[in-house]
Amino acid sequence: MKTLISVEELTVLIDQDDALVVDCRKDLSSPDSGRQAWSAAHVPGAIHAELDSDLSDLGKPGQGRHPLPDEAVFSDVLSRWGWRPDRPLIAYDDAGGALAASRLWWMLRLVGAQAVGVLDGGWSAWKASGLPTESSQQVPARTRISVAYDRQQLVGYEALQAELAAGSICLLDARGGPRFRGEVEPLDRVAGHVPGARNRPFTDNLDANGRFKPPAQLAAEFTALIEPHVSSAVVHM
Repeated sequence: MKTLISVEELTVLIDQDDALVVDCRKDLSSPDSGRQAWSAAHVPGAIHAELDSDLSDLGKPGQGRHPLPDEAVFSDVLSRWGWRPDRPLIAYDDAGGALAASRLWWMLRLVGAQAVGVLDGGWSAWKASGLPTESSQQVPARTRISVAYDRQQLVGYEALQAELAAGSICLLDARGGPRFRGEVEPLDRVAGHVPGARNRPFTDNLDANGRFKPPAQLAAEFTALIEPHVSSAVVHM
């Protein structure tokens, strides 16, 4: 399955009743913003994913602002959604797909899922298309899912420090430039960035219309940014 799904492709999947659509909208400064936005209007049939509880476990002290939930917890979330590995899942957010929707995509790839994509352009693209929305809240038929993370794709703090000291990795910080530089910090207790990190704001991956830039352009931009490292040596944060 393609990673980026167009509005037109998503309408076909919805018409075929062949996809689980997940609304991942979230304003990090407003805890209830995602559910409120979904309750007001969403892509027909879409269920809501809450960043702070479904896609994170805020009860893990000392592990950052949005630690991964335990595997059993994420398994229960997927079961509650009615997900199964052979059913396509399309995630969207209101950041062009480059924020919480991409996190859900990554988490599913981390447990081995292949049939998962992100709506290119996100909620804005859907609205701009003039397609219908709804506010009704469906309760999916529960499945029984058990997943496990591929731990080789995760890097802990101590290992990260050692790799940075050795110069063997390139750490890319996806926050906006002002936060990376420590000029503003609306969310975290300490401003600035991890020593040695390089900045690639997630918004730089999108074009003027809020859709992802062409693959060749993204490849060229990332290659220039990470030199002399190769892509397999990149760690994202």
